[in-house]
Amino acid sequence: MRTIAEINDKISRQRAVIWTLEELKARVAEIGVAKAAQQVDAIATGTFEPMECSGAMINLGHTDPPIKIRRCWLDGVLAYSGFGAVDLYIGAGQMTEGEEGVTLDGEEARERGGGHVIEDLIAGKPIHLRAIGQATDCYPQTSFEATISRETINQFYLYNPRNLYQNFIVGANSGDRTLYTYLGPLQPRLGNAVYCNSGALSPLLNDPELKLIGIGSRIFLGGGVGYVSWEGTQHNPKQKRLPNQTPIGPAATLALIGDAKLMQPKWVRGCYFKNYGPSLMLGVGVPLPVLNEEVIQRCAVRDEDIVAPVVDFSIPRRVRPTFGLVNYAQLKTGKIKIEGKPVRVAPLASIYLSRQVALELKQWMASGQFTLTEPVAPIPMDRSFMPQNFWGSQINLD
Repeated sequence: MRTIAEINDKISRQRAVIWTLEELKARVAEIGVAKAAQQVDAIATGTFEPMECSGAMINLGHTDPPIKIRRCWLDGVLAYSGFGAVDLYIGAGQMTEGEEGVTLDGEEARERGGGHVIEDLIAGKPIHLRAIGQATDCYPQTSFEATISRETINQFYLYNPRNLYQNFIVGANSGDRTLYTYLGPLQPRLGNAVYCNSGALSPLLNDPELKLIGIGSRIFLGGGVGYVSWEGTQHNPKQKRLPNQTPIGPAATLALIGDAKLMQPKWVRGCYFKNYGPSLMLGVGVPLPVLNEEVIQRCAVRDEDIVAPVVDFSIPRRVRPTFGLVNYAQLKTGKIKIEGKPVRVAPLASIYLSRQVALELKQWMASGQFTLTEPVAPIPMDRSFMPQNFWGSQINLD
């Protein structure tokens, strides 16, 4: 029906018809797939959820005398420095451990991590830097201390090895004590359950075979423009799938990249999970071009058509028992049944802010600010997921 070039021409002339996912699903219910495909040119999707496997590359610029940094802290958060002399990578999940010779003071300091440093840099706030160098003939300086900000560093971009999970799990706990997990606290004896994915609003569940999204796809990332750079870590496209091709658990993932200097703190927020560690709440929006009716058919998927496994975290193993599958329509009621018991359930993804991401992306396209890109290569859908099937050896220090 259409090509991306034709859609971009309409976007540039501000004549493209753009719908959000929710608008599309409502219109399909009214007029059907064929008529909807005739009317709309592109669909704006969005999500806002924790994306711990994120981080930022930073280039400081050379000091005088020059320094080859080998240990570095940003507001007390250790940044990796095994690149060039003044290149750093700070992970969103890196905990505040304190600089060498510095003792942390107070619980608030311990609850701050890499995600909070990234958020503050994007917001233009000052960040304390302390570095220890390796003395060489060309890099004689051995220590450096300064205050940096977004305006005083060179490159500052997010490079996120794993974002946009295609579906995920529901966490529960049948044990006798509270468990503190990457989903937040799970109360004992099935006191609660937590899910992360936004279901029928989730970008990748509306393109389940990744026919529209590939390497080089332009996206909304943190309030700025980003790109799909590769498959994400733990990419598992061979997950079992329903007849509608949506996976029944964690499946495909994407690696994303974007200029953090152009992002907005509203869409990039550091967060902390009690007794687990810091993370990053991130807004990501993916445009889906309507190339044919099949695109509409896929995007018409409903919450009741998508399922996730309810996993028991009380068993401390890689493969945990499950209580079966539950669909997202049930999850979004706020209560599900596990072994006949009603259990309250809540999302980590913000449904409200996911909608806001999609609306902002829609406005970008409708106003001609944001055009679509042709992927330069597809995301592989034939990867096998390989766990470590052995126990680590224990070293006897006696």
